[in-house]
Amino acid sequence: MDGNRVLTGTRSFAGRQIVLDHGTGARLSRELVEYVVAVLGDVYIGQMEDSAVLSVAAGQLAMTTDSFVVDPPFFGNGDVGKIAVCGTVNDLAVIGATPKYLTLGMIIEAGLPVAALTRVLESIRETARQAGVLIVAGDTKVVRPGEADQIYLNTTGIGVFERTPLRMTDVRAGDQIVLSGPIGNHTVHLLSVREGLGFESRVSSDCAPLNGLITEAFESVEDGAVRSVRDVTRGGLAAVLHEYAKALGAGLRIDEQALPVDPEVKMACDMLGIDPLNTANEGCVCLFLDPGAVERVLAALHSHPYGRRAVVVGEVADDTESAVRMRDRDGHIRILEELQGAELPRLC
Repeated sequence: MDGNRVLTGTRSFAGRQIVLDHGTGARLSRELVEYVVAVLGDVYIGQMEDSAVLSVAAGQLAMTTDSFVVDPPFFGNGDVGKIAVCGTVNDLAVIGATPKYLTLGMIIEAGLPVAALTRVLESIRETARQAGVLIVAGDTKVVRPGEADQIYLNTTGIGVFERTPLRMTDVRAGDQIVLSGPIGNHTVHLLSVREGLGFESRVSSDCAPLNGLITEAFESVEDGAVRSVRDVTRGGLAAVLHEYAKALGAGLRIDEQALPVDPEVKMACDMLGIDPLNTANEGCVCLFLDPGAVERVLAALHSHPYGRRAVVVGEVADDTESAVRMRDRDGHIRILEELQGAELPRLC
């Protein structure tokens, strides 16, 4: 929907900027909410009540919530709105749930151009359509200039289970570790946009809703062959591996040579002094698979647009030492230490 057409004749949006009075709860707030609903279109099914009433035919529900304060909030092939939907949908999908509904909370800085708000809302709308989810409730707040970085979002997601929920503790010795795609692209793209490094034209963010990809993996094998799945977001692949090693009380082994890292990403990481293993991603998942299911799952992943570069990167060791070890390109084995503190700024 064209935001300019929605604005036509709407006096409260004159000048096309958000003002503090849009957060008062009175007429201007109502007009802001009506505008948001108009742009979201058919992905919003709320009835302007204080709570949504949903019919869910399931014995178990999955629920997750997250806040998104991306810097910068707008980048080459996405924005904070796209990340909010993808991040929430992916959190539901990796535990085996089918994402159904989202809530949408927005904290908007006074002075934000309505064109920028429209861009975020359109991204939310299109990504929600792609993921097959509906927005059922929302909230808007407006803060003074300088109290937010343009716009912050909070989403809560609800999913239903059509299969057995996945747990980290279902992973076994000998299980294979698969990445659905390259790592580091999201981090390098955003850092390049922020710092003017020049990589953003060659490296795009991987931000994507992965529920369809994960469903393809589940449906390619019998129940239980996909032991566990985790999205590789903050802290990167290294954080995921350390989390599993501690939960399992077992070691994990990965092969540096097998890691899918694009040459431009490696170049940028070397220049910035960061390790691709610690980089945040928004369109990559790590799967732990029964060894007998690897070939079929990889075939399913490769047939999906977001999984064409899926690859085995390691395995779960048969030991009781909760360490992550990596074979480097020279064949040497080293312990991958868990990162302490923040190597990178918040990027998702």
